[in-house]
Amino acid sequence: MTGRLRTAALTMALVAPAAGLLGCASRSDEPRRTSLAAIATPIAKSAGSPSDGTARCADPTASLRPPRALPRPGAMPSGSFMQRVQRRGYLIAGVDQNTLLFGYLRPSTRDIEGLEVDFLREVARAITGDPTKIRLKALTTAQRLPAVQSGAVDIVADAVTITCWRRQQVAFSTVYYDASQRLLVPKGSKVHGLSDLHGRRVCATKSSTTIKRIATDPAKPIPYPVAQRTDCLVALQQGNVAAISSDDTILLGFRAQDPNTKIVGASLADEPYGMAIARSHPDFVRFVNGVLDRMRRDGKWTSIHRHWIGRLAPTPAPPRPRYSD
Repeated sequence: MTGRLRTAALTMALVAPAAGLLGCASRSDEPRRTSLAAIATPIAKSAGSPSDGTARCADPTASLRPPRALPRPGAMPSGSFMQRVQRRGYLIAGVDQNTLLFGYLRPSTRDIEGLEVDFLREVARAITGDPTKIRLKALTTAQRLPAVQSGAVDIVADAVTITCWRRQQVAFSTVYYDASQRLLVPKGSKVHGLSDLHGRRVCATKSSTTIKRIATDPAKPIPYPVAQRTDCLVALQQGNVAAISSDDTILLGFRAQDPNTKIVGASLADEPYGMAIARSHPDFVRFVNGVLDRMRRDGKWTSIHRHWIGRLAPTPAPPRPRYSD
C-alpha cells in the first residue's frame, strides 16, 4: 500500500468512532453547501512565525470592555461593523474542520459543528436574530490570523491562544475557553512528559504556540510540524512520531477517535483561547465581549460545553473576563 493510500485508510479509520461519539448532535439548519464550501477556502499567506520571545504586553488576555447593553438583534448601531454584517445578512467565521468536539466536519452530514461553532452562532444570533445566519470557512492553523487581517473572515474561533505577539497582529475577545498544553502518546508508551522525548519527534501544527515550545524545550525533542491537526494523529498511528503535543481540548478529541492513545504529563503551558477580530473593528470586539459576557451569565456557555465536552470532562465555570478599559 502506498503512503498516500495508507494515510487515507487511517484517516477513514478515524471517522467511524468520531461519528459514533457525536451521535445525535444537533444539525445546523444552514444549507449543506455552507460546510462544503468551507473545504475550498483559498490558502491565505502565513503571517510568519510567532516571535513571542520578544513581544511583551501587560496582560495578553485583557480585552475591550463591552457596552452596558447590547443592541437589539437586527438593529445594529449605524456605521458599526455589526451593521455591515447585518446588511450582508450573515456572519463569516473562520473555524477548524478537524478538531472533534470543537470544529469538526461530520462525514454523515458534511456540516462543520462543535463547541466553537455554537459559540459563533451566538454571535450571529446577537447580530441578526438567527443563529443560522453564518457562513463557515475552514482554516488551517497558519491561515487563522491572515484570514482576519485580510478581511476574508469577520472573526475566527479556532483554538487561537492569545499571546502578546498575536495581539500585535489582530485583536482578541475575552477568553472564551481555558485550555492547557499536554501530550498524547500510544497507550503502551512509557513517555510521561517532554523530558522523556529527547531526540524523538513530537508533532504539532505549523505556526502554533506549541511547535515553538517543542523547539525550545531543554529536553531537545524534535519538532514535527504539520498543516492540519489530524495529520498529527495519523503520524502517531503510523509511528512517524513518538507523541503529539497540543491543547488538552484537542487531545480529548483525538483520544475519543483513537482509544489506543492516552494523555500524559502535567500541563506544559496555559492556552487561553480568544476569538480573533481585525484590529480595525474595536466596536465589534466590544460587541463580541458583550455576547460572551451574556453567555457566561445566562448559562448558555455552560450548556454548550456540557453538550459537546460533558461526556469526556467536567464542565468548569466559564473563564472570567479581563478588561483593559
